[in-house]
Amino acid sequence: MKKIFCTLLSVILIFTLLAGCSTERLAFTGGDYTIPELDLSVIPEEYKDSKYEYLYELSVVDNSKDYVAHPDSVLLKNGNILTMYPEGHGKGAVQTKISTDGGLTWGDGVKNPPPSWENSRETPTVYRLQFTDGVTDDKLIMISANPKWGDEPTDGGFNCSVSADEGETWTEFETFYDVNSDTPVIPIVAMSSLTQLKENGKFVDKWMGLFHDADFYNYKTILTFDKDGNPQWSAPEKYFAQYREIEQKSNMCEVEVIRSEQGQGDRLCLISRSNSKQMNSLISFSDDEGKSWSEPVEAPAALNGERHKAEYTPDGRLFITFRSIERGKKAEENASRKVTGGWISEGWIAWVGTFEDLEQGNEGQYRIKLAHIYKDGQRKPAYSAEADTGYCGNVVLDDGTIVTSTYGKFNPKDKINFKTYKTSICSKRINLNDSDELVEKMNK
Repeated sequence: MKKIFCTLLSVILIFTLLAGCSTERLAFTGGDYTIPELDLSVIPEEYKDSKYEYLYELSVVDNSKDYVAHPDSVLLKNGNILTMYPEGHGKGAVQTKISTDGGLTWGDGVKNPPPSWENSRETPTVYRLQFTDGVTDDKLIMISANPKWGDEPTDGGFNCSVSADEGETWTEFETFYDVNSDTPVIPIVAMSSLTQLKENGKFVDKWMGLFHDADFYNYKTILTFDKDGNPQWSAPEKYFAQYREIEQKSNMCEVEVIRSEQGQGDRLCLISRSNSKQMNSLISFSDDEGKSWSEPVEAPAALNGERHKAEYTPDGRLFITFRSIERGKKAEENASRKVTGGWISEGWIAWVGTFEDLEQGNEGQYRIKLAHIYKDGQRKPAYSAEADTGYCGNVVLDDGTIVTSTYGKFNPKDKINFKTYKTSICSKRINLNDSDELVEKMNK
């Protein structure tokens, strides 16, 4: 009897310990998207050697290191594509590659980068600045924030570097709003968007940059240039304070801004990452050049994700890339027991729709799974993918071809060792005329 009692007591203790160690699984409370999704992960036999074959192909931008990630891209006037990214996860020396053939191949980038780029502490973002005075040539600007990483010290603020010769040469980093300024900030992903502003209905030489901090306050700062051509940034100000409750609940961050009417209209739309993952991405509108914003609403499930990057195509549609965050029933059905956060990812996704879809809360036309990003242990593409992907550099060529680049584990065999996977940066070319046809074939 004593032996039985001891055995029973041991079993009770084991179950008690296991219960104490268990993690509560959060519910999948989001909806499912209902628009078609074109999967470009694996080419069907019927499309090999056809005009659609290129849609399934990837071009390697950089796979020379153990971990590369978070690219951004800008189209140069000569048709070349300049892509920038950090040498590491979220931080590291700024690396560059250039494609001279529309994203088919990639070669060496900026020949003599400024030494200060070696000390970049975050993902570089790069933009083209078009001036309205009819005299000043375009400039390119790259911004890189100085966030806090673990126990590492930081002076905060953000750096910017400018090129006046289409990326051939760049200025050294100049830091704004660090601890030595009157308005110190510690930004994250500066600038997640940079939008040229209008005054009295006409574009002016002012650009609104957005970023957030570790407490998920979202800031704007206005870029101008002085008479000597030097960049000036206005003191950062919280632009979403009126909606602090939802901003905080969402952990709103990494905001993209889209201007209506193919970038020429008078209405701005923002779409954000909801880092809490307990609600969908937020959408809000401004009709006064970002001075005020409408009460945010949750985006449809088809657009829910992180680090949205939007480009207009020649036919007026929007192509928006992001890291997919799926919170619906289908996601729950495909989630392993280890998933406790109430979400999974489909990986690298693009959404095709219109600005009017954003305004009306529509799902859009269709989604594209651009490639499969492999999770550890996966041997073939599946619904659930690795979420470490989706920061993209997107450009649209003159013929309407989109070149989109991101990072991830594109091959299940890419490993540094048995514990750590290796990432690459790859690009894909897409013309919506061709993807439209494939979606139409899917629906027959």
